[in-house]
Amino acid sequence: MVPPRGILIPVSGYSDNQQAFLVRLRRIEGQVRGIQRMVEEDAYCIDVLTQVSAVTRALQGVALGLLDDHLHHCVVDAANDGAALDEKLAEASAAVARLVKS
Repeated sequence: MVPPRGILIPVSGYSDNQQAFLVRLRRIEGQVRGIQRMVEEDAYCIDVLTQVSAVTRALQGVALGLLDDHLHHCVVDAANDGAALDEKLAEASAAVARLVKS
């Protein structure tokens, strides 16, 4: 759907890297399906845990990439516009806190 003239649609900070993120997430999805098969086939515990660790690292990589894009796009734009900078920094800080807890 095309927005009416003069209406701006916000662009996500990761829009330039969207395809790369989708490729990575599809690969992770395949890894998770592989882990499901391993469990169904009663694979050795340590082998399953190794794959879970790999998926966890891969998801952390996606999260860090998204955070980096947020900082370089959304936060920088807010700083340049002088609008909502504190809000964007608070969002980034909260996201980092969630990543550290996980």
